Amino acid sequence: MKFNIKNLGIGILLGTVGVVSSSCNDMLDLEPVSQITPESYYSSADQLGAYLNNYYNSFLSAPYSGSMYHVSNYNDGMAQSDGNTDIMCVGGGNTSLFANDHWEVSYNKVLQGYYGNVRICNYFLEKATSGYEAGTIKGSDELIKNYIGEGYFFRAMNYFRMLALYGDLPIITEVLEDKNEEIVANSKRAPRNEVARFILSDLDKAIANLASRSLFNGQRLNREAALLFKSRVALFEATFEKYHKNSGRVPGDANWPGAKMAYNSGKSFNIDSEIDFFLTEAMDAAKQIGDIALTSNNGVMEPQVGKINGWNPYFEMYSQSSLAGVAEVLLWKQYDRSQGITHDVPRRTMSGCNDGYTRSFVQSFLMKNGLPIYASGSGYKGDVTLDNVKDGRDERLQLFVWGESNVVYTDPSVTDSLRGRKFNHPGITDPLTETRSITGYQPRKYFTYDYDQFLNDELRGINACPIFRSAEAMLNYMEACYEKNGSLDGTAASYWRNLRERAGVDGDYNATIAATDLTMELDLAVYSGTERVDPTLYNIRRERVNETFSEGLRFADLIRWRSFDNMITTKWVPEGCNFWDDMYKNYEGEDLIADGSNNSTVSMKELGKYLRPYSRSLQVANELRDGYTWHEAYYLYPLGVGDLRTASSDRDLETSNMYQNVNWPEESGGHAEK
Repeated sequence: MKFNIKNLGIGILLGTVGVVSSSCNDMLDLEPVSQITPESYYSSADQLGAYLNNYYNSFLSAPYSGSMYHVSNYNDGMAQSDGNTDIMCVGGGNTSLFANDHWEVSYNKVLQGYYGNVRICNYFLEKATSGYEAGTIKGSDELIKNYIGEGYFFRAMNYFRMLALYGDLPIITEVLEDKNEEIVANSKRAPRNEVARFILSDLDKAIANLASRSLFNGQRLNREAALLFKSRVALFEATFEKYHKNSGRVPGDANWPGAKMAYNSGKSFNIDSEIDFFLTEAMDAAKQIGDIALTSNNGVMEPQVGKINGWNPYFEMYSQSSLAGVAEVLLWKQYDRSQGITHDVPRRTMSGCNDGYTRSFVQSFLMKNGLPIYASGSGYKGDVTLDNVKDGRDERLQLFVWGESNVVYTDPSVTDSLRGRKFNHPGITDPLTETRSITGYQPRKYFTYDYDQFLNDELRGINACPIFRSAEAMLNYMEACYEKNGSLDGTAASYWRNLRERAGVDGDYNATIAATDLTMELDLAVYSGTERVDPTLYNIRRERVNETFSEGLRFADLIRWRSFDNMITTKWVPEGCNFWDDMYKNYEGEDLIADGSNNSTVSMKELGKYLRPYSRSLQVANELRDGYTWHEAYYLYPLGVGDLRTASSDRDLETSNMYQNVNWPEESGGHAEK
């Protein structure tokens, strides 16, 4: 019943998601599900639950950042889930996104795997709902309905992933036969607002059927999680349509490619009305769970030596083995070493993981008095050391990013030589790339002081991973309220104060707004398109990233806000900590090479005092060395040529029921046109 269990031994279930069939008509079709899962399998509540267990790990994933939980790999898991954004750098960077002419239109059917997932959901819902209505499924009525609700949730989540990436989509609610004419007829792309409305409809059905969080202690999908996800989907669509209007990516635009399709003839679009609808839906859903009590922060920033847990509930929301009793966490994943279900997060957040937060992200955190660091009277200590950067700041920065004086070993079981040891300095010049701290701002979020989880052996981590938190509902409500009304109502104001006060920041957000100078803010969320947003909206966005960083939301936020536009004409250079004023002294004699050669471990002082993680070498070709660029086309992924051809009865692109996304060509290997 819990999705920490790998598999209940039911080998007859579908194995991998997105397996490609050999059928020539397979864009919306896979091997008949009835040949893999026997009809008799849908006869009890336990069987329904066991079936769905197989899809928790694969279906619970975000559109851009992948898994929404720690995976069993040698990395720091969700800590780097916001990589390749303005707040975190990972590895060598992403040239497909941020350099020219790497991203190509695929020859293949890129939608195949996604619709394979939809097919699984459709088949399950067909069998489960018909069996429930006929009374042929044995077991608790509450459980049967709950599992039907999970089916609707999973279909909604799979569709949201496609919506975020591709926009307009065919809406398929039945298991299609492997017949060319049926598949072609069902390949018509519905406008994205219709797809979003369909997703919300599925989530309403999920909400109506799912039990509350308490039934499974938050270890299965539940009504509260579905309400949060509904608010996320509605807010995404509302703001995408608002900020991408007239770009060709929104239905009704003059250059919207869907306008040329005969099946869209006669449709009219009132996008402003649609935006208002989705904002209202986001507020309504978020309000239903926004009053769930936040996990407390007692203001203790450091555990005492000899103490493993019980020192700060807020920190430990990300570093304990069970979240069953944490009301704020609506859905979480459990790990179990006895079953081989572990991760490497505690060790890699301690050692480094070839990643790191950016200067622009760290600078966004307010002082505890509520002032930006550049404001007169803020009390900011500067950035010569990591400790200085964190001193007097928002306690989320203090808790979840390492500083020199943070203790690493407090467990009584460690040797005397380790107990009480400080972090001292990040492994910026570490000769092992996989444990290097490439910006100096190293994640402490998801770290645990349980030494048994980061012994010399890897993959010993069993920290639970929070997937959905009610704090996001508060943020969703705040943003939707302001986008809809241009002001904050009493509920939004109370949510904002509660979040700030939990972070140890003065609750007077109006004082922050008054002191905000957008020209001094470095992160991309200052912009929608090439225009700066107003200070209130920016501070709502600031609160969002300061509360949810390393939880896989940032890239989707930048996409929906249209915040990459300035990079089309002016490259954006990611930077890390202030290395060359004073910090470099800690690394002399520790593989510190900064000559611009292929052997360099840090960027040259001549490039500036802040680390430039992708500018270490000036000799080796590095397309990100001078910063990130962007293309208009990248706000939506291109369909594959195989998708376009499969949607035509004669495989001719001219007669296809599908169309390519704006600014992408209809030829394999083609690059963005704009």
